[in-house]
Amino acid sequence: MATTKQVPKDDWDQHSIKAELHRRGMTLAQLARSKGRTPSAFSHVWKRHTAPAEQAIAEFLGIPKEVLFKDRYPKRTAKILSSKHEGQRARQKATAAPDRKAA
Repeated sequence: MATTKQVPKDDWDQHSIKAELHRRGMTLAQLARSKGRTPSAFSHVWKRHTAPAEQAIAEFLGIPKEVLFKDRYPKRTAKILSSKHEGQRARQKATAAPDRKAA
């Protein structure tokens, strides 16, 4: 008799997400079609951020997308984290001396 493996709540990877979809009688392609998308649109969810696919999987499983795809969330919007570096600019041309030997 096969036993179902319980996945830890904070340890989801591609294989465990797909396995849980299959346990609940759903495939990724069926889920895509049910949301009005092509299956190929959802197939990219494992390699890059695909918001509609991530949201659909999270809704179907009843698990927040931040838990399922923890390496992608929270999204970082600010590149500069400190205001003390805000005025500094990398100006390579202004600081470099002209190369007169090459001319």
